[in-house]
Amino acid sequence: MAVTDLAIEKIKEMILSGALQPGARLPNEADLAGRLGLSRSSLREAVRALTAMRILVPRQGDGTYVSGLEPHLLLESLAFAADVSHGHAAGQLLQVRRLLEPQVTALAAGCLTDRQLDELRDILDRSAEEGIGIEAFVALDIEFHRAIADSVGNPVLSTLLGILSTHTQRLRIVRGTHHAPAREQAHRDHEAIWRALSAGDAQLAAAASMVHVVAVEDWLASGLPAE
Repeated sequence: MAVTDLAIEKIKEMILSGALQPGARLPNEADLAGRLGLSRSSLREAVRALTAMRILVPRQGDGTYVSGLEPHLLLESLAFAADVSHGHAAGQLLQVRRLLEPQVTALAAGCLTDRQLDELRDILDRSAEEGIGIEAFVALDIEFHRAIADSVGNPVLSTLLGILSTHTQRLRIVRGTHHAPAREQAHRDHEAIWRALSAGDAQLAAAASMVHVVAVEDWLASGLPAE
């Protein structure tokens, strides 16, 4: 195991064992390096890596702290991996979205307030405005799905679906560019989802969501150019 990886594991072990609690300040660099049997340079590399993972949080002039370790924040470290995924890996991410999103949409059918339904309706109306560009349309698509996920009140689900949805943003822009009916079909899918949610029909909402996500998967499998 590389020295930096070993340093990362040792700090993680301190957190898992309770020696470092969420929100705790790390000991000064010299003391922590000595306690862990590491060089100070290896420790610094490990701290940088753990900061990128949202496990540690630097505070200007006040040292480095263990983050709150909220799962939804830790999941954000997956965003880059999702963004650079292509081909088979991109298909795997879409498969995860297909498994999760219909269930979240079903949960939302029992959670959405009248005000939230009106907000979803507004997003749909804006996405149907004449002359809207494909990038703006896809941004509203993401906003629509994010609002549905947020209504469930589970930040872990919201973050994970947000990462998966943002990953497909470029794919959906290209899809709309190369496949003219795609935008119209997506809007029809959204309308079907909204009607099911308005009716409070969880089963129908899940089915409508599944149809929408599978359409993106089908496009990916169709081999349309990605550039």
